This record gives sequence, structure tokens and C-alpha cells, in this order.
Amino acid sequence: MERSANGKRGLLFAATIVAVCLIFAAVALLSGGMKTVTSADEETVLTLQIGNPEMTVNGMSQEIDPGRGTAPLLWSGRTLVPIRAIMEAVGGTVDWDGASQTVTLTYQEDVIRLVINSTEAYLNDTVSTLDVAPMTVNDRSMMPIRFIAEGFHFTVEWDQATQTVTIYAPAGGQPDQTPTAAPSETETPADAADPTVYMTTEITPEALVKIYNQLGFQAEGNVAVKMSTGEPPNSNYLRPELIKDLVQSVDGTIVECNTAYGGSRANTAMHYQVAEDHGFTEIADVDIMDENGSLEIPIANGTTIHENYVGANLANYDSLISLAHFKGHAMAGFGGAIKNMSIGIASSEGKNYIHTGGNSMTSFMGGDQDAFCEAMAEATSGVVDYLEGKVVYINVMNNISIDCDCDGNPAEPDMHDVGILASTDPVALDQACIDIVYNTDRSQSGTLIDRIESRNGLHTLEHAEEIGLGSRTYHLVSIDE
Repeated sequence: MERSANGKRGLLFAATIVAVCLIFAAVALLSGGMKTVTSADEETVLTLQIGNPEMTVNGMSQEIDPGRGTAPLLWSGRTLVPIRAIMEAVGGTVDWDGASQTVTLTYQEDVIRLVINSTEAYLNDTVSTLDVAPMTVNDRSMMPIRFIAEGFHFTVEWDQATQTVTIYAPAGGQPDQTPTAAPSETETPADAADPTVYMTTEITPEALVKIYNQLGFQAEGNVAVKMSTGEPPNSNYLRPELIKDLVQSVDGTIVECNTAYGGSRANTAMHYQVAEDHGFTEIADVDIMDENGSLEIPIANGTTIHENYVGANLANYDSLISLAHFKGHAMAGFGGAIKNMSIGIASSEGKNYIHTGGNSMTSFMGGDQDAFCEAMAEATSGVVDYLEGKVVYINVMNNISIDCDCDGNPAEPDMHDVGILASTDPVALDQACIDIVYNTDRSQSGTLIDRIESRNGLHTLEHAEEIGLGSRTYHLVSIDE
């Protein structure tokens, strides 16, 4: 499904990632104290609980999605449910159009149409705007129950204490027997062309190792772990205690390059001192890769730049883990996997070259903004090709300020602990993080969204997809239990 790069498109799929953040809360199985109706002439009563893969239908317990563990989830105060089981329990029907990603729900005389990742919904051809978009979780369509219930004249009750939703459907629509499984032909298909983005809501050393292992990537030879060592005194860089287990598990070397803007990491000796002061030399070897100058590498699919200047020591590594702190950035709008792989791996002169869209190797100022965005995508592509694709990408979403870790005195974070996301596709990964931001309440995300849009930051992802670096559509899979 195609995405646009305006503010609205950012809303479209973001609900996926942050909704998954709440799906795995520890909850008890539904039991006792619930209204049950056994007469088919009265009404159908369904009870579902957030995070619980079982529901009751007229008092009888059953799996919502046998064998798959699908459960209702919460996002921004809205309950999203696996809709097929509910519709069939009350006697409705569900039709799926994979080409348009449209779900059509029919109950008695009413028809509701919803599109995955879109906030536009239709009730009998009357358009409405949803608070949250329908989404795909583990190849199942998850729908906002409140809109559906009101459209079909169901009654919905919410118990905050138990996080239980009870649905009362009017008589006259229930089937002869409750289905025990969703027919496979109505499952949201897993398009092999779309990459997977894995997510955990835990931000711990153990979770970081777990999500890396989930990627199925075997780091081989000399392993570079590219991350920011952080600008003193107060930047929000990833702390050594968080990354230590992962770096040591792959016998990795933390790699960086000198900055082009001055500061405490502008030359090699100072940069090594910062790495030591911030605790990185205690957990692993550290390599400032441009201490021996630049290495020119080609960019096969470049349209803005055709070569990339990286730290010369990149030649010493066989595989790479991009470990980025997702946050805002004063010039790029946001920083994630693509920025980490482009500006982060570029030598000091290479940083100038990317910033100016190939016009200068001595200053990073004065370049065209869109050319800068395009050059970042192209530089990343060059590094991936140079390493023959032996790269994986992890973004940590915590302490999310509008300012980068290259800012020693960043603005206070408005978004805090979201989770860790990982993929073999840098475009999908950054897009998933962007989607989280756009679907977070504006009281937390507004300043970052403004920063992204003021720098046309989404153009980086647009161009990255255009040149074949990756895909902006993806499947999100939670690894939380």
C-alpha cells in the first residue's frame, strides 16, 4: 500500500507500532460477574479483554483466533479488536480486498468499509474520520470497535478496572453456531515483498539482544557497531549499560567518525576522550574510523551524489550493526537508521559532502535541503553495497528530543520510552518510527512533527524508496510475550 509523505500519511500506519506497545500487558483470563444471554431471540453478548486471546460469546469461552494468540489492544484510549471473530459471532460477514487493503463489514442492512492504515471510514457510503486507523498485527486486521459498534447499533461497555469491553448485538443476526476459526482466505496476506519490522516495548539490555537475534542475522568477521558516542555534556545518546550485552555478544567494535561542526568530537583525540568519558571504551573497542582519512566508495544508484566519502577504517569490517537512537535533528528533521548509516559513517569531509548535496567537502552549510535528504539516502545505499548487504538496523526510541545526540544541550524530550524496533530494511525501520511519532498525542509529538516537516525530513524516506534502498510499507511483528 502506497504512503504519502505529508503529515496525514504519517498518521496512517503509526498506530500499528504504538498499539502493539500495550498489547502484551499481563491480564487475567475473563471470569465470572459478566452478563450472559443464552437465548438467540434476545441478543448476542461478547466480552473481550485487552491482551487476552480468549473471549466469551453468550457466556461461553473460546479463543479469538485459535492457535495464533491474537488479542484486543489499546491505543490512545481506543480499543482495537480482531474483527472477524466478532462479526461472525454476531452473524455478520467480513470481506477482504487485498489489492486495496479494504475490509468490508456487513451486518443486517448496514455496511462499513475501512482501509488498513487509513483514518477514513465509510458507513453506508457516508465518510467519517477515525481517531485511529485500522492496522495489521501478525497478519490479522485490527479494527476500532467503537466506530463499528455505533455504526451497527451495538452497545459497548468498557470496564477500566479489568480493561474489558462488552458488546451487546441486537437479536436477529447471530449464526447457527459460533465459528471456531477465521477462514484463511480472509486473513490479511503477508506480502513477501514487504519487509518485517520487529518491535519490543522493553528497553533493556536483554530486549536489545533478543530483538537482534530475531533478525536472524549472523554478524561475521570483524563486526562494526555504528552508534553515536554522544556530544557532551548532556546529550541523550544510548548508554553503555544498555548496549553492552549486544556489542559483546557479537564481539563488536563501536565505530564513529569525527564531526564536521566542531564541538568535542571534531578531532580524533578529543573524540576518543569523549568515548572514554561516556563509558564506551570500558565495554568494547572503539574506532574513530576517519582517524586515517577518507575512503571513497561509489554509489551505484545515486542521482544527487555518485560517490560517498566514509571513514577509511570502514575497510576493516566485514559486517555492521546500525544501532541508532531515534530522535529529531536540527538539519535532517529526524535521525534514525538512514542518518546513522550516512552522516554517521561519513568522514568529516564526507559529512560536508552529504550536507551540501555534493557541492562542498569543506563546509556543511548552504546546501539545498531536498538534495541533503536525497544524499543521505544515497550515501546509505553506497555503504550497504560496499558491505555487500551485511548490515542490520536497530532503532531505540527513548528520550526522544527534537535535537540530535550531536547536540550537547538538547531540548528536553517530549516523548520518552516507546520501545526498540529492528529490521533488515532501514527504510521500513525509519518509517515505522516516524509512524509512531505521527500517531502519538500532539502534546508529546507536536514539536518533533514540526521539526520533521520544517526540514522536509520525510523526503529522505521518499527518495530512499525511489532508489531501491528499502520499502516504506512493512509488516510489524511484536516479539513481546
